[in-house]
Amino acid sequence: MVSADQFILGEYRRTFDERYRLALPAELIQGLSQDGSECVLAKERAGCLSLWHRETWRLRLEQGVNLVRAKLDAGRLTGRTEEIQQLGRLLSTRHRDVKLMERGRLLVPEGFREFLGVEPGGEVMLVGAAICVEIWQPTAWLTCLQEQMPAFHRTLEELAN
Repeated sequence: MVSADQFILGEYRRTFDERYRLALPAELIQGLSQDGSECVLAKERAGCLSLWHRETWRLRLEQGVNLVRAKLDAGRLTGRTEEIQQLGRLLSTRHRDVKLMERGRLLVPEGFREFLGVEPGGEVMLVGAAICVEIWQPTAWLTCLQEQMPAFHRTLEELAN
């Protein structure tokens, strides 16, 4: 699991090969797993996937699902069937266990490729997002940066206080 002294940071431009594989830099792999092989790939937002340390993802997912189950058991979600179904659909398709191959290569599975929107030979941006690695379609990454950068100092101050 990622700790504060293992923040995953950095920005790297990479290219998909003809089989939708990416070579991840060692600096990004170190925070994902002790042996760097078993991770979880998740759909984040259009044009962005995230790669997580397996145990970090599992704990976060379990906590959320257990809260929803407890609310269901207590009758606190009565009348919210559509939202529960939507959550189930997203949980069913949002993440997948993946293994990093030799030399830190990641094969992006079908379904995740389309969500990312990058063809073989296309470029992506790999971004350390402190607790995970994000894989961005370059235009989506630039849009995200333009939207979020103005709030950088405020966010840092709020998290630091």
